[in-house]
Amino acid sequence: MPNPIVLITKGTSELKPAPIPADWILQGKPETRNKELATSNDRTATVFDWSCTAGRFNWHYAEDELLVVVDGETFITDEKGREHRLGPGDMGFFPAGSSATWRITSHVRKFAMVRSTVPKPLVFAMRLWRRLRRMVRRQIVSPLTQGLLALGPNAVWELGVVWTS
Repeated sequence: MPNPIVLITKGTSELKPAPIPADWILQGKPETRNKELATSNDRTATVFDWSCTAGRFNWHYAEDELLVVVDGETFITDEKGREHRLGPGDMGFFPAGSSATWRITSHVRKFAMVRSTVPKPLVFAMRLWRRLRRMVRRQIVSPLTQGLLALGPNAVWELGVVWTS
């Protein structure tokens, strides 16, 4: 059974302290808070609501992260030394293994999806599995559905068959 749909209005999550490692902090006393909002069925992706007060710090990405700023602003210095401003509605992607320096002048709040990297052989196997599953469904489900529809709605009801598309 799939996970339920999650819909969150910005700024409504009750965030809990999630401190930055002390050796990553470069300036100030940034206070970070977060809340896990959702996790994918395969547990490789998690969505967080995250906020931080003023400060400057390094961030090292062990997993892929896609973020959208929903409030405030931050200045991100990439690995080439270029600084970029991110404000409400702006998006950033940080691949696993990358690092960036965050400079927050007042505060920032973001929604972030963190995704664990799956080994390439496993990705290939998953794609193959999905393709085979689709092919099998077309071969089995389609003729079965056509046959039941040919019987008519009353016959389907009498058989006790229920399906959804």
